[in-house]
Amino acid sequence: MKVLISVDMEGISGVVHGAETQPDRYDYERGRALMTAEANAVIAGVLDAEPGAAVWVVDAHGPFRNLLPEELDRRAHLVRGKPRPLGMLGGLDEHTDAVVLVGYHARAGAGPAVLAHTMSDAILDVRVAGRSLGEIGLNAHMAGALGAPVVLLSGDDVACAELHELLPSALTVAVKQALGQAAAVALHPEEARERLRRAAAEAITRRAQVAPLTLAGPLDVEVDLHSPVTADLATLVPGVTRAKGGRTVAFTAADFAQAYRLVLLLVQLGTIKPG
Repeated sequence: MKVLISVDMEGISGVVHGAETQPDRYDYERGRALMTAEANAVIAGVLDAEPGAAVWVVDAHGPFRNLLPEELDRRAHLVRGKPRPLGMLGGLDEHTDAVVLVGYHARAGAGPAVLAHTMSDAILDVRVAGRSLGEIGLNAHMAGALGAPVVLLSGDDVACAELHELLPSALTVAVKQALGQAAAVALHPEEARERLRRAAAEAITRRAQVAPLTLAGPLDVEVDLHSPVTADLATLVPGVTRAKGGRTVAFTAADFAQAYRLVLLLVQLGTIKPG
């Protein structure tokens, strides 16, 4: 079997501030070490349950070059770097049997929630078929579109609740309780890792109890953008139109995979500044 572990950074135990998640900030090295250690705990749990599993670990934060390759469990394959197909789910395919989301955070506007956002600061909200989705919902639906259920998520308590709204039968591990955008009561990192290892083994053992999350197309999508310039650029993409207001764009996708890829493109357009 193949298990894909997508690892973000904001939802790692002990991480509460942007300085711990950005490569040019003083506390980043601690953040990436904590991130790598939690990834290793989940790898170990997956292999406790299925010793023969093929485990793919996806570096899914920022530059996608955060996990320390030399410190990662050598039994896993590491998906690293960008740009790449499917972004935070790089390596996902129709052969993937289960997906685990580690270190995830709540969607933009949720709160109090630690470092809540959706994909990047360029995106204020994504609504698919009328439902607001953050990274958790977008990635869970993308995995489901290829037949893979999200069986486990870790992050703060708000992120865990966000997954449970979508997949009540999935397991979650709250490694911290959010107090605000940059504050939380966190488990000791070693305690968090022990809980993650146990939960990963249980999640893989009971994976058949979690159905893939799916949405049938065509799908109407609206995206609220931070910058009107990004909206201007987005309307250059065939099929994307300006919706209500100056910073909302809309499109109709044939299926969720197409919707997901267009959202990833909008994120990249958000990095372009006026000439």
